[in-house]
Amino acid sequence: MNTAILSRAANEARGLAIDAIHKAGIGHLGLPLGAADIGAVLFSEALRFDPAKPCWLNRDRFVLSAGHGSMFLYGWLHLAGYALSLDEVKNFRQLHSITPGHPEFHETPGVECTTGPLGQGIGNAVGLAAAAKMAGAIFNTPEFAVVDHKVVCLAGDGCIQEGVGQEALALAGHLGLDNLILIFDSNDVTLDGPGSATQSTDFVKYFESIGFDAVQINGHDMAAVLAAYNAAKTNLNGKPKVIIAKTVIGLGIPEVAGTSKAHGEGGAKFGDKARLGLGLPADQHFFVSDEVRAHFAAKATEKAGARACWEAGFQTWRQANPDKAALLDAGLKYELPADLMDAIPAFAPGSKAATRVTGGVCLNALAKKIPFITSGSADLHGSTKNYLDGLGDFTRSTPLGRNFKFGIREHAMGAMVNGFGYYGLFRASGATFLAFADYMRGAIRLSALSKLPVLHIFTHDSVAVGEDGPTHQPVETTASLRLIPGLDVIRPADAEEAAGAFVAAMLRTDGPTSIILSRQDLPNLDAIPVATRRQGVLKGAYIARKETAPLKAILLSSGSELNVALAAAEKLGPAVRVVSVPSFFRFDQQPAAYREEVLPTACRARIAVEAGVDTSWWKYIGLDGKTVAINRFGLSAPGNTVMKELGISPENVVATVQGYVAL
Repeated sequence: MNTAILSRAANEARGLAIDAIHKAGIGHLGLPLGAADIGAVLFSEALRFDPAKPCWLNRDRFVLSAGHGSMFLYGWLHLAGYALSLDEVKNFRQLHSITPGHPEFHETPGVECTTGPLGQGIGNAVGLAAAAKMAGAIFNTPEFAVVDHKVVCLAGDGCIQEGVGQEALALAGHLGLDNLILIFDSNDVTLDGPGSATQSTDFVKYFESIGFDAVQINGHDMAAVLAAYNAAKTNLNGKPKVIIAKTVIGLGIPEVAGTSKAHGEGGAKFGDKARLGLGLPADQHFFVSDEVRAHFAAKATEKAGARACWEAGFQTWRQANPDKAALLDAGLKYELPADLMDAIPAFAPGSKAATRVTGGVCLNALAKKIPFITSGSADLHGSTKNYLDGLGDFTRSTPLGRNFKFGIREHAMGAMVNGFGYYGLFRASGATFLAFADYMRGAIRLSALSKLPVLHIFTHDSVAVGEDGPTHQPVETTASLRLIPGLDVIRPADAEEAAGAFVAAMLRTDGPTSIILSRQDLPNLDAIPVATRRQGVLKGAYIARKETAPLKAILLSSGSELNVALAAAEKLGPAVRVVSVPSFFRFDQQPAAYREEVLPTACRARIAVEAGVDTSWWKYIGLDGKTVAINRFGLSAPGNTVMKELGISPENVVATVQGYVAL
């Protein structure tokens, strides 16, 4: 390792961060300056990647969990030779640049995860490491390792303090993910002041107690950084690794270094003086020396050669293992069987079951057709019913197991499922009660922002949960999930709609799906053809009951309340239509002609029926519409009693319609 040139590179990376943040007038200097020596070692010596092939399958995945320090990542990606020009560095945080304020997946070559909310990146990294373990177990052979890369995560004090980070780390230790290397930029400073104000943890003991190998080093000693990394990389002893790197936040700007003032852009005003202290030319901003460029160009050639060597072995592997190769190709392209809907047999007429149960049947049927489906639960498999029968548990000794036991860790589950989504190949899912969705809302939101094809399964969907009471009756949650842009929220009404929902989730490759399922038994709606229900979910909404007289009113509903709406319509007579709306997201994407066919503009008498707050329905029923909904918290009593007490009954729907329109 050429320490002299890397020290120079570290200072030039510090200069890029100072200049970019000063030009933008906003940003976070602390980590890019404090961790620059670590960055030099990682992107020159330690990480396996080819900047010309940023999506190479066996590259090391580097995750910047402390995403506010994005100029650290952009600076090193630029120096390492990724397609991130100096002009893009100069456009940091500007409109339509590929250097946004926090790293965003799909936006910037070399960015593996969308990070920024602290701790989420740790959960993503743990998910990536688990995905890599599973991929290696599927595809590696004694002759060739298709997948043997590392997942490297750089995190700060804030990421470690966040609950999602601690949940994910505990599970990483339990699962023995020894392909995970966490670099803890331990500068003992947070935004409000010294870390001692909020923490007194002995981090070596902490990490060792949760199953990590831990070492503490001087994060500015490049030889120590490389030695610690190499030891972590080669010691496959069933333990993830943490390198606790003691650093000085904002190193290079003496006026703020080591203090909370260095966290943000506060030191940028001292930039010109700092640049002189770093040995950078006074008259040239965004400076990178020819020597540093030559060094990283040579490293890029070296790394490309290593990738080419792997590619040669990979081609030999493909020829020797055509079935595995075909499976890998299909997984990477998200190819699915053409008869996916047929993989789920029709449910028996007259049957009655909770959609959490029939949903589990659907997921199991699809998992037999799609080998990359994984499922997990936050210690609720017995209730969420999404366990994949006969497909085993993912453990340190059984990485082929396709069921994940996340423990009581909804935060980590959401972030780890996203990690599988970032990895590609897999169709990952996790399940919990709908009332607990907000525990993982940050991860759900990021899955939508990053357009990850993952599945969030939520059961126990309404006040029909009953005796557990309002703490477990999520009256507001379905509506709030519908507010997340790009999230497909599907609430099926019976077993056949559940089949359509799970197929819809698998067919989607441009974003996440949340399927909302019932605890209570629901009748199979046999009066509606099976194909109508299944295909209707794919379209988001469909006519569940067609009027047989001139249309005077439309009842709109989802989930278990569709049965209530249908029963009410029978009492109201032939002039009433019932529309099932399992997915607002999908219905809104249909052609205008189809939407008009289902909800004709001429009929303004519209009534929404749902056992939750009515906020999300107004766009379909209009300001002159009516709702039969629950705009309050629930009650502790048997589920049917609660539903009736709060007005979710055919009788109340009938009374509401009759008081609204003459039939």
